[in-house]
Amino acid sequence: MVNKITSLAEYLQKYQESVADPEGFWEKIAESHYWHKKWDKVLDWYFEGENAPNVNWFVNAKVNITENIFERNMFMRKDQVALIWEPNDPEEKEIKLTYGELFEKVKQFANALLKIGIKKGDRVAIYLPMVPELTIAMLACARIGAIHSIVFAGFSATALADRVNDATCNIIITSDGAHRGTKTIPLKAVVDEAVAKCPSVDYTVVLNRTGEAVDMVEGRDFWWHDFIKGVGTENKAEVMDAEDILFILYTSGSTGKPKGVVHSTGGYMVYAEYTFKNVFQYSDGDIYWCTADIGWVTGHSYIVYGPLLTGATSVMFEGVPTWPDAGRFWQVVDKYKVNQFYTAPTAIRALLAQGNEWVTKYDLSSLKVLGTVGEPINEEAWRWYHDLVGKGRCPIVDTWWQTETGGIMITPLAGITPTKPSLATLPLPGIQPILVDPEGNELKGNSQEGILCIKYPWPGMLRTTYGDHKRCYQTYFSTYRGLYLTGDGAKRDEEGYYRIIGRIDDVINVSGHRIGTAEVEDAINQHPKVNESAVVGYPHDIKGSGIYAYVICEDLSDTEMETIEEEIRDTVSKFIGPIAKPDKIQIVNGLPKTRSGKIMRRILRKIGEGDATNLGDTSTLLDPGVVEEIISGAKVSVKR
Repeated sequence: MVNKITSLAEYLQKYQESVADPEGFWEKIAESHYWHKKWDKVLDWYFEGENAPNVNWFVNAKVNITENIFERNMFMRKDQVALIWEPNDPEEKEIKLTYGELFEKVKQFANALLKIGIKKGDRVAIYLPMVPELTIAMLACARIGAIHSIVFAGFSATALADRVNDATCNIIITSDGAHRGTKTIPLKAVVDEAVAKCPSVDYTVVLNRTGEAVDMVEGRDFWWHDFIKGVGTENKAEVMDAEDILFILYTSGSTGKPKGVVHSTGGYMVYAEYTFKNVFQYSDGDIYWCTADIGWVTGHSYIVYGPLLTGATSVMFEGVPTWPDAGRFWQVVDKYKVNQFYTAPTAIRALLAQGNEWVTKYDLSSLKVLGTVGEPINEEAWRWYHDLVGKGRCPIVDTWWQTETGGIMITPLAGITPTKPSLATLPLPGIQPILVDPEGNELKGNSQEGILCIKYPWPGMLRTTYGDHKRCYQTYFSTYRGLYLTGDGAKRDEEGYYRIIGRIDDVINVSGHRIGTAEVEDAINQHPKVNESAVVGYPHDIKGSGIYAYVICEDLSDTEMETIEEEIRDTVSKFIGPIAKPDKIQIVNGLPKTRSGKIMRRILRKIGEGDATNLGDTSTLLDPGVVEEIISGAKVSVKR
């Protein structure tokens, strides 16, 4: 397979090449793709100065990413299965789409979008469950040059409206509802509530998935099956500049408003394919399964774009790992003879707690590679995954990357890089990580701990935050001169292996999903009885990090005290979604503040972690007595 590393010696050689001559290295990899016009220059960039950051890969090249998925693969793979869809209910029949069949559906939906006036550069919001139509819709957008903005179908109407309005989307593609375990979620009703606050939306397209009764507005709302009825499949791909926007994906930050991370076409395409085939050591004929939701970047890069660019067979799963029982993941692995399996440490810890018998009852002998994503994996979960699921013979690729990076950055290569439990190991070729101290001084050599930064651009990196380039610079490039700030702390051990040790900013990694503390606080403060709140993360046995909310309320009656916590959780669910509901809520009379009014979250974090004996100097607080009061209350705080 072209551009696939096959040995540790080759990795070391390629890594040295990529550092010595990054442009030459990526140029060779890009040569294997189909371009309408080759680049005038491989890279033009600066991380500081006016209008920074400025990153242009494959300057003036012309390309369409879907031609590299379909036309480039069609001769060899027309009848090969591209996508296996496993439904929520194991009794429902799966769907298998070949590259040829998927191509026809993508072209038809692309033509239907064109028919209502959606064109290159328009923003299309997609709010769908994990069904094949989600893949079809996003690839149809890429085909015609429309920019897809996929919103996780667990977000609330308010969160959806915020994202739709920020990108001024013309259309929302959704379904009547979604199946998730035993639940049916009314997605169209959420969209209707959101659209009332979204003046840019002219149309919604609604897939019939659950059969729920929904309201349809004439002239605005179309059923998916009516939308494509009679529409042909002849379609010529829109020729895109390599730096034209492919998609926007919103991610929580340390301030309340989510950031629309922008990824462009050419560089993302090259990086997604290269990282997929090398990290997972994919070979022709393998069955690959990433359990993520396409509403997150992992699903973009490693369910859809990376695998399909490579010509892989990718499994897409609608359900949850514990329904109808805790053996569901392993039943699916057995059913399709999955070779590469990629999931989150949260899922692994949850399944570990259910007992080994759910794993051992299935035949997992097809597995060749196990992967983890979203957060560092603890050693106990790593060993259970390695020893029981992988039978001690499947390498674990513990991958570190971000929405902003577009693809995996630091990871073992499966079966090539020697692994250590809970270490992400080494950077991929083309990635130049460094550790710095809080002042930005590089910490050279091994056995170091510091703030993880990247000092040279890579093709898959973000280009801007949508509609606010200054915010992109301030968030990622202004802290340390000439460096991309990841926001993560890391250790480099005596062998040069990297261990990610968590966020350094006010972002909590909950089950691999980044939740901004300010966003949760804003939601909590919407409750009419709440005066102020402060949110921090704390260690959680299953999720990795849980959300701990300290809340000041107006005078509450005894009855209100009994209900306030669930009401607060419901409020957060309404404004963001269930994923952001606090795990612990502590009603307090005050918060530890400096005399200038700044909340000392460091103290709240320590209390939440159960480490109230090591709070540092509290004498500078406006009211030091607040701390003792909170510590006493923490012993009885309610955990959901």
